[in-house]
Amino acid sequence: MRYAGWLLLVFILAVVPLIFPEAVYAETRQELTQEKVKAALPELEKIVEKAMKDSGIPGMAIAVVYKDQTIYLKGFGVREAGKTETVDADTVFQIASMSKPIASTVLAALVSKKVITWDDRIVDLDPSFQMYDPWVTQNVTLRDLFSHRSGLPEFAGDQLEDMGYDRNEILRRLRYEKPGSSFRSHYAYTNFSLTEAAVAAARAAGKPWEEVAAENLYKPLGMKSTSSRFEDVATAGNRALLHVLIEGKWVSKYTRNADAQSPAGGVSSTVRDLAQWMRLQLGNGLFEGKQIIDATAIAETHSPVIVNKAPADPGKDRAGFYALGWGVSYDDKGRIRLSHSGAFSNGAATSVTLIPSEELGITVLTNAAPIGIPEAVTFSFIDLVHLGKVEKDWFALFKQIFDAMFKAMAGDEPDYSKLPAQPLHSLPADAYAGTYRNEYFGDIKILVKDRGLAVQLGPKKTLYTLTHYDRDVFIYQPEGETAGSLSGIIFQIGPNQKAETVVIKALNKRGHGTFIRVSNQ
Repeated sequence: MRYAGWLLLVFILAVVPLIFPEAVYAETRQELTQEKVKAALPELEKIVEKAMKDSGIPGMAIAVVYKDQTIYLKGFGVREAGKTETVDADTVFQIASMSKPIASTVLAALVSKKVITWDDRIVDLDPSFQMYDPWVTQNVTLRDLFSHRSGLPEFAGDQLEDMGYDRNEILRRLRYEKPGSSFRSHYAYTNFSLTEAAVAAARAAGKPWEEVAAENLYKPLGMKSTSSRFEDVATAGNRALLHVLIEGKWVSKYTRNADAQSPAGGVSSTVRDLAQWMRLQLGNGLFEGKQIIDATAIAETHSPVIVNKAPADPGKDRAGFYALGWGVSYDDKGRIRLSHSGAFSNGAATSVTLIPSEELGITVLTNAAPIGIPEAVTFSFIDLVHLGKVEKDWFALFKQIFDAMFKAMAGDEPDYSKLPAQPLHSLPADAYAGTYRNEYFGDIKILVKDRGLAVQLGPKKTLYTLTHYDRDVFIYQPEGETAGSLSGIIFQIGPNQKAETVVIKALNKRGHGTFIRVSNQ
């Protein structure tokens, strides 16, 4: 089964804040010093080198900042498996959902300039935007969308992106997405709600999001290799390609254009550039002696808005929180940890963690599908600076958790890779052929092709060959970031011996996947 990376961030933001033991560091931690941080760096390199050898991932880059200085920048491995070009501090990586705290920094700059406030209503900034509930449409704010508390279900819109819809059409179709919870009552991680908030804020600034991000953050910080456009990473000479694990080998197979959700997942950058951004964050908006963003505007992005993981035992466990584009957790000393990870199932895993009270930050970028490496490296480094040694085998722990997570992501579909020994015959192909309609996903076509059937999906009319499974059930292999293993296409036959509806299981995770026949063509 391919990784379903779109679920990864729920795990990272919900589980990671809770896996610190309650009192592991209670007696052993002491005040952090520059000597302790620098002493940890050679050990960090050994850990990284071992992790890369054990996992086989092609490349990694790391930046560490402390007391407003970039004290460590280094690349490891190669940009593409099987090639010789090495990763360095200026190698451009796609950072996936690490884009979210970048986006919140851009909005903090607009708040600082009084272009927007976090409590501006979306409808006032973007009158075209609608949600399923008219009352929510009239009241949802930038703060709501950046903290994932709008009521939209998890990952609303992601499958539309995989089908080939552009940003504007995905955001328009969110009005058909029934809420997964009541407004502001629950956390549900949603790329396109945050994207809508960023786009709406950019409208207030009078320019496209990509330009607003560059003018308000990348240029002032000298982040010369950072962009919110896929075109820029695609043409970068020093670029890390994406890799997936196939039959035990890391292979550069996929390309991921995340322009549709650029504010939420479409930033590309280097560890050199991200070190500048971490310094800005830890400096409360101050960079190289200049107040780039007002300190109160930056601080607001760090303040928890909603619980994203309730403690199993409130008397012993810690809750996890989400702020504005940041995950927030607390250690046993009450120190805040701001963090976010990113993942593309087709080949990227990244993370950033800040400890503001210690002016310490680390970012880890890799060009391999998520298996917990950036998080394990980060946790090991934090152990080193606080304890002088690594307290746990974080790589083994994260591997266990990721393995369990991917197993759980298989969902309720049967194992279609094993065909029935004696399948029932299907009806003639023209009994299934025709156009079927779904308000959310749009029209699809079932076509007779090469004496069999194919399904045509999305605005690009992508064709997928169907394989007969049993009677009126066919299977196909979905593609894209949300794709999993083989999925079923199940026809419901009417009294005239023609299909009246079809359910596409891959699109039916929230009951959206039923399409009704509207034409025989």
